[in-house]
Amino acid sequence: MEAKTVSQSKVEIAQVMMPEHANPAGNVHGGNLLKLADQAGAIVAARHTHSNVVTASVDRFDFISPAYIGNLVFIKASMNYVSRTSMEVGVRIEAECLRTGTHTHIGSAYLNFVALDKDDKPTEVPGLIPETETEINRYEEAKKRREIRLQLVKPHRHRQQACIIRLEKLK
Repeated sequence: MEAKTVSQSKVEIAQVMMPEHANPAGNVHGGNLLKLADQAGAIVAARHTHSNVVTASVDRFDFISPAYIGNLVFIKASMNYVSRTSMEVGVRIEAECLRTGTHTHIGSAYLNFVALDKDDKPTEVPGLIPETETEINRYEEAKKRREIRLQLVKPHRHRQQACIIRLEKLK
């Protein structure tokens, strides 16, 4: 399996925010932005792996500024890090006021995806080749986040396994 560069899978999506995306005050719902970020992240992960991918977790989603009805929202996503079967995608969300042309950084997120094979089991993914200084920094930062995430997930896995064992004893 040949490693890929960050540029081979990155994506940018643009969508005009309409009344159905917002509350009565005209502010775009955060859930709509989360959905767009997840879609863009999944596209990046699928382009990198050429397989089905699922969202495993969202490490962080920071809402920095609001978006409004009529704004053109840009979702920019690129691969930050890959391990054996999982990947971290960084997402930056910007809004452009079409009346003034002003661009605003409105949010950022880190989403984690797992690649699945034809039997919906985790499958190996191609390695990642960060080329620029920015990509190398993002790779190293994502690697640290992964280490922290794995430490936090361990207690949860143990509880889930204990639950399964108890259920099997009840049968």
